[in-house]
Amino acid sequence: MNTFPYIDVAVALPVTNTYVYKVPDHFRHIALPGMRALVPFGRRRLTGYILGFQKDSGGYQAKSILDLPDDIPLFPPSMIPLFQWISRYYIHPLGEVIKTALPVGLNRYDVSTLTLTPEGKDALATNALTPREREILHTLKKKGPLPIKGFTSAKNSSGIHALIKKMATQKLIQVATKLKKDQIHMKKEAFYRHEQLAPATVKLSAKRRLLLDLVARNKEIALSELKKEIPTAPKLAKILENQGYIQRFEKQVFRDPLGEPVIPDIPPALTREQKEVVDQVRNKMDQGFHSYLLSGVTGSGKTEVYMRLVSLAEKKGKGAIVLVPEISLITQTERRFRARFGNRIAVLHSKLTKGELLDQWHRILKGDVSIVIGARSAIFAPLESVGIIIVDEEHDASYKQESGLRYNARDLAVVRAKFCDIPVVLGSATPSMQSYYNACQGKFTELKLQKRVNRRPLPEIHMVDLRKYKDFRGTEKIITPELSREIHGCLTRGEQTLIFLNRRGFATFPVCESCGETIKCRFCDVTMTLHKDTDEFRCHLCGFATGMYQKCTHCGASRVKPLGFGTEKIEAMLKTMFPEARVARLDQDTGSKKGATIRILKQVQNRTVDIIVGTQMLAKGHDFPAITLVGIICADMSLNFPDFRSGERTFQLLAQVAGRAGRGDLPGKVIMQTYTPDHFSIEASKNQDFMEFYTREFPFRQALSYPPVSRIIQFKISGINKEKVEKHALMVGQLCQRLIQEKMPSSHAVEMLGPIEAGIPKIALRYRWQLLIKSPSATALNRLVTRMTSDKKAFASKEVKVSIDVDPYFML
Repeated sequence: MNTFPYIDVAVALPVTNTYVYKVPDHFRHIALPGMRALVPFGRRRLTGYILGFQKDSGGYQAKSILDLPDDIPLFPPSMIPLFQWISRYYIHPLGEVIKTALPVGLNRYDVSTLTLTPEGKDALATNALTPREREILHTLKKKGPLPIKGFTSAKNSSGIHALIKKMATQKLIQVATKLKKDQIHMKKEAFYRHEQLAPATVKLSAKRRLLLDLVARNKEIALSELKKEIPTAPKLAKILENQGYIQRFEKQVFRDPLGEPVIPDIPPALTREQKEVVDQVRNKMDQGFHSYLLSGVTGSGKTEVYMRLVSLAEKKGKGAIVLVPEISLITQTERRFRARFGNRIAVLHSKLTKGELLDQWHRILKGDVSIVIGARSAIFAPLESVGIIIVDEEHDASYKQESGLRYNARDLAVVRAKFCDIPVVLGSATPSMQSYYNACQGKFTELKLQKRVNRRPLPEIHMVDLRKYKDFRGTEKIITPELSREIHGCLTRGEQTLIFLNRRGFATFPVCESCGETIKCRFCDVTMTLHKDTDEFRCHLCGFATGMYQKCTHCGASRVKPLGFGTEKIEAMLKTMFPEARVARLDQDTGSKKGATIRILKQVQNRTVDIIVGTQMLAKGHDFPAITLVGIICADMSLNFPDFRSGERTFQLLAQVAGRAGRGDLPGKVIMQTYTPDHFSIEASKNQDFMEFYTREFPFRQALSYPPVSRIIQFKISGINKEKVEKHALMVGQLCQRLIQEKMPSSHAVEMLGPIEAGIPKIALRYRWQLLIKSPSATALNRLVTRMTSDKKAFASKEVKVSIDVDPYFML
């Protein structure tokens, strides 16, 4: 029981401080760290998170908490130091960190709503209103009461708060505040238990007698189960309850997001390499924190190693967190783990409904599961006793969050393991340069799996030089004769083919034949992509779409020609070239609906598809034994991006997708079409040789002082006014340069690059600039940025947003 009268609270707002609140006597016996607290904050009520207890208020007049919405803490107190570390490292408010970690929808706060008054309605008929006042009143008349946020976040929102206050004083509008409660709740269901037998002399209908027998045979039974046997069960149960034969009660039930039932597996015999890896981790498992980099070629059995290590943790009474980069991979991993560990598994990822996510969270909190499998957010799983953390495909960019709290789950896995004093294993066939550099520096221990299981050979890779095809942009040579022959042979033998192109859509470069201009998005500075299946041009950044039969926005001509190609076009071509083949496509377009990705992957697994076309969604970790041919349409696609990691991403992507071939009993072959066969990233992927790539790439990084030899922080500056964004970016750059010169010791050299217009200058009507700072010392960068953020003029502007990205992954 808490005996302290005060608690320390982090509020779910972009503020750096924590706040002390008083705990009323009636809450003192139930308030615990890890719980939410509804607190007054200024004139608002909002959600805070209890961090700990305080003996006094520190000399301040502390306000009292208003409510405790939770029966139990939403996260164990042992995770609070992790949240505090994340807040410091990523320079992000602590309350916002915790809000990010928790399931979506658990945030209570006041919402201010504007309503049109009778006086305001009458004023619309006069000439006494300013244009902006008339606009607000007309909107409220047309749409009814609206949240104030809709007006304050609008394009012309300057001075809107003062205007709303004035209009409320004039009684033109009414401002009302209402508490927005949790958007998700625990699911409860009606159950019945047996109270007493009905005497044989009591006459009961056959259906009532059947229902009573069903309840009697079970310790407790859900009303939903009774309805399966007796459709009129709700009415009959009510009668029997009133007669005292059964008792009704409510009980929490969990929505089940897990897949179909699986057949329990028998652990296979380990290869010599697998056994050596497992033994090496086992021998140090009781020695506390240790980081391992497991570099294993595609098909070498890394997942089996992961399961053996999780089993070791379970035998010690501990749990495990297993991270995978793609949601489509979670299902594959979850099925394998369930076949081995049964239902002791929870899954956490963004494709779950809010209710399913909350249920999984509560199962973990209650200790009903010992293994958590999920995407990047699963690193925050409230598992109390963690014994090991595993990060599969640790190189994958999906582990980096690109908005809000811009964390990297791979890096947080290492940090959480250190806080828990347990081992962490990062696995990949194509390790990130950062992780391999850490291994070279002695921070990680490298473990190797250099051979495929069952002595299967790596796929044979053939390069096709596209420079000899002058008309490659024409439809007939997107799929070269070499690739076409291999596909035909594959179909003849009854084997499967994977065709890879990391660009979705039908045509990616629509051009006006009259003036030569491209069709660009109205809101972003990018070219639209033609999607023939929906007959529209679509922006892949903001989602804006327009009909495909439109006129040129520059000259008005109706001669828009779709050039370029994407997965949709490749699919259509293959269906024409091989009409007898069953062709499917997996990309964000076909896999966006719930369950669609899993359905397509099952079709490949069950061999009801002969050719599968897809983007990088197909490149990561999937195990399709019948795929013997991989065709890479254009290997250079990601090579020339203005980003120092473009070569690394290209190598990883090509090596990973090539590894999908020949994972079964038959050997695999890869046809890699490229314009730059001599580029070392392409050569290294052809040879499936990470060290070849690393030794060629590292000198460039070292010479330019880019990661992994240095650390980077990126400032992303954006707003709706182009000139103001540029001016603000220059101001941030001047502030940064001044602090570097005045405050930074010479031993911690910090270099500033920019400010400069971003690679994509405009997204969703917001103009974008960026500024980079880099240094060998992460501490020096953190201190510099912390000093910069205290400048309210630079970081508290209402018109220009400045976001901080620590260890950014994409430079565009």
